[in-house]
Amino acid sequence: MAGASTVGNDVDIDIGALFASLWRNKWRVLFGSLLLTGLAFAALSSVSPKYRAETRILIETRESIFTRPTTQQADDRAVIDQEGIKSQVELINSSDLLKRVIAKLDLGKNAELSAGAEPSAIGRLFGEVGIGKNPDAETRDDYILQAVRDRLVVYAVQNSRVIVVQFSSKDPALAAAVANAIANEYIATQQASKSQSNEVATGWLQPEIADLSKRVQEAEAKVAAFRSSSDLLIGQNNAVLATQQLSELSSELSRVRANRAATEAKAESVRSALANGVAVETLPDVMASPLIQRLRERQVQLNNDIADQSSTLLSGHPRMKALRSQLADLNQQIRLEARKVQGSLESEAQTARLREAQLIRSLNELKAQSAKAGEEEVELRALEREATAQRQLLESYLTRYREASSRIDRSSMPADARIFSRADRPIEPYFPKIVPMTIAAFVASLLLLSIVTLLRALFTGAALRPAYTKQMIASEPATAAIPSKSVALGIPAPEENARAVIAAPVEEPAAGVLVVQSDHSDVANLADRLMASGAARAVVVSPEGDEASALTILLVRELADRGVRVILVDMTGSGEIGHSMLDDKNIPGITNLLVSDKHFSDVIHPDHYSQAELIPLGNHDPAKAMQSVGRLPMILNALQSAYDLVVIDSGASTVKELKHLLADGTELILAVVNPDDPDVVATAKAVFEAKLLQPELLTPFGRAQLRLDGGRIVHSA
Repeated sequence: MAGASTVGNDVDIDIGALFASLWRNKWRVLFGSLLLTGLAFAALSSVSPKYRAETRILIETRESIFTRPTTQQADDRAVIDQEGIKSQVELINSSDLLKRVIAKLDLGKNAELSAGAEPSAIGRLFGEVGIGKNPDAETRDDYILQAVRDRLVVYAVQNSRVIVVQFSSKDPALAAAVANAIANEYIATQQASKSQSNEVATGWLQPEIADLSKRVQEAEAKVAAFRSSSDLLIGQNNAVLATQQLSELSSELSRVRANRAATEAKAESVRSALANGVAVETLPDVMASPLIQRLRERQVQLNNDIADQSSTLLSGHPRMKALRSQLADLNQQIRLEARKVQGSLESEAQTARLREAQLIRSLNELKAQSAKAGEEEVELRALEREATAQRQLLESYLTRYREASSRIDRSSMPADARIFSRADRPIEPYFPKIVPMTIAAFVASLLLLSIVTLLRALFTGAALRPAYTKQMIASEPATAAIPSKSVALGIPAPEENARAVIAAPVEEPAAGVLVVQSDHSDVANLADRLMASGAARAVVVSPEGDEASALTILLVRELADRGVRVILVDMTGSGEIGHSMLDDKNIPGITNLLVSDKHFSDVIHPDHYSQAELIPLGNHDPAKAMQSVGRLPMILNALQSAYDLVVIDSGASTVKELKHLLADGTELILAVVNPDDPDVVATAKAVFEAKLLQPELLTPFGRAQLRLDGGRIVHSA
């Protein structure tokens, strides 16, 4: 498990290879999706269709100004909030309401709903012999109720006062009938609930009204008895008579005192004028007397006569004396009349003082009576308040009783809900929707099979590549496999003019004869063939060991010089390829990757003489490395994602060992130096007979022909 985790951490997903794998398996995915879609269509077609009908109920207050009680104001109506809506949903789902609907529609006889309530033949047989028992009527009703509940959906529309009642059934008429019946029963239940509330109210109000009537009579009798016993007579403005008289006397006393003061002031002014010899004609009260007014007129006339006579008569003339004597008598008479006015004013002031004293005495008496009346009035008001409260309560009870009894008699109880959309018989079934569900099944199966194909490409390593390209820096070591059979031979230094040739069939062989020849004379032509074919992997078989592996080195270096990103994996078993390209044999390589001992960055080395890169054999035990041969395809696929071409020199591998290295897009190359070598003959024969791939020849000769005839290979240059 540690090895697998290490490899997973050193590789990335190649998106291109991932979808290329999906494209290669497109027909398999398509045919599988069509098969699953056909099965889904058949299954949906065999299902009995189900129909769904729905009824919509609006929760609102149905009272109007004509049906609303007079004591109820618009603000006193119940507020229907979200909690109230949820409560109504639970009421519709209640067992009592559903049982009434079942009874009204006789749903117990419906075959669809009563299917679960009927015992099977085996169950009836067991019940007859005493094993178990047959369901009784109550249990059967419970089964039917549960069947109705399973098909019923009641919910409140969000942010509204609308409740939706949905019922589904195989019978479209039954679906609509049950939905409408549930809504109707809910409205009837609401009306019955209100009617029951009124009946309860009238039943409670009747004895309360009778009791209140007696208490009102008793309270009013107490008020009348107390008022008569306490002489609390009521005057104007509902005031006690003593209090009202006290107020009137106070007003009269104030008026008398004001008149007395005014009269005394007038008498004093007349007295002062007479004492000081001031002309009394200037006093308003004196001048108000009619006699003084006439005397004053006579005085003016005498003064005028004296003035007229003085112009012709002397002062000693008898006429002048007579006039002056009349004037003096007239003045004396005016003063006498002024004294009479003074006396009248003083008499009036004395009368006012006597009236004031009398009023004060009466006021004091009324004060005592008013104080006593106030104390008694407090008690009287308490009795009146009690009687008034009892009377008002009685009147309110009487009003409520009349309203409640009238609503019971006329059955005018509108429910706080109404049905604004009744269920119609559905035409299309809601399940199964064959066409949409078949399309969905096709899309789902297509997606599922595509995911399976992609996961298969990931798990097999076909869509993985190393985490980095040339440096291959990874966090964990990866593993590889080494063939079990290899030949350890020294690699001689190749000659300058050594060239590789790709052999291809040029003519139809006779029976039992296979002829393979090549006209390519150098490594360059072989490189052209590999680059033109677009191969991602090339597996070189070297039956002669390290001597033929030198041709592989020449081929890799030629490809690197042409700008191809190429890496050579040494799986010969001898390690001489690493010595030739790196001048060192004891360095980490493929065996270290195999045992998770090193990372990619530790085992990939650059060629000292070209731009090619190499994974040498390594310095770990090959026997332990062989235990992870099954992970070799993942490693090679990861290398293919990072390089243009991965060349694997497998040495003298057997056909069984070659199967671990071959994959799609692989070229098989047979490297031959001496065609007469028995190992070459045996390897070539095994490859041809196994029919793995059409092999290509790689030889150092300019023109070569290999002929497999009766177990022999013939070479001609």
